Amino acid sequence: MKLLLSNRLRACCEFVRPGDRVADIGTDHGYLGIFLLQNGLASRIFASDVREKPLEKARENAKLYGVAEKMQCFLSDGAQRIPRDFDVLVCAGMGADTIIGILKDAPWLRSGAYRLILQPQSTGYDLRRYLSENGWQISQETLCQDGGFLYTVMEAIPGAQLLSPGEQYLSPALRQCGNELLKPYAARCIRGLADTLAGMERAKSDVPEARRAYFRQALEEIRKWEEAYDKSQ
Repeated sequence: MKLLLSNRLRACCEFVRPGDRVADIGTDHGYLGIFLLQNGLASRIFASDVREKPLEKARENAKLYGVAEKMQCFLSDGAQRIPRDFDVLVCAGMGADTIIGILKDAPWLRSGAYRLILQPQSTGYDLRRYLSENGWQISQETLCQDGGFLYTVMEAIPGAQLLSPGEQYLSPALRQCGNELLKPYAARCIRGLADTLAGMERAKSDVPEARRAYFRQALEEIRKWEEAYDKSQ
């Protein structure tokens, strides 16, 4: 019996390399790991969750879909209690703040032995900023649509990459991905930044000038990119 996967999780799977040992953090019902094993995209899955109930469901699903021998489940807050002999760590379906907390609690991930596949549900710019300031480089990034929402999925590897404010919203890797959703995603970023700045204008002195300048620069950069993109089409 084959498992069907959402567009969002399938986009994460596309960054997994054949034979990878995958740590699926916040596995929930284990669907991502099961799909990877069923389709020969991973050799082993270390699935973790902070709650026992979904973890037990992941174990049941692994048996149901015939991959239990290659999928180990761990009750763990982030990556704290999983074996470290994996190749790529996946964090999908979480807010950027949760993903950042997981990475902060596992500084050993920056040893050079690991890659990250990250799919933030919110404030992706915060996650990109954290990565660029803490020894990670976004090597690939793409977009997918699922349930009427746009999601980004990024692969990060150890390396130096300082991102400007605009690049924290629209990374160089994302700009080069060629995805047809790139233009609507950029338009969404522009609307969000414009609304943020309008709200700050109403707040007047309550917002530090440095914060205003950050969002103004991000908006200006993305508008310039959009103009250049339109001319190139």
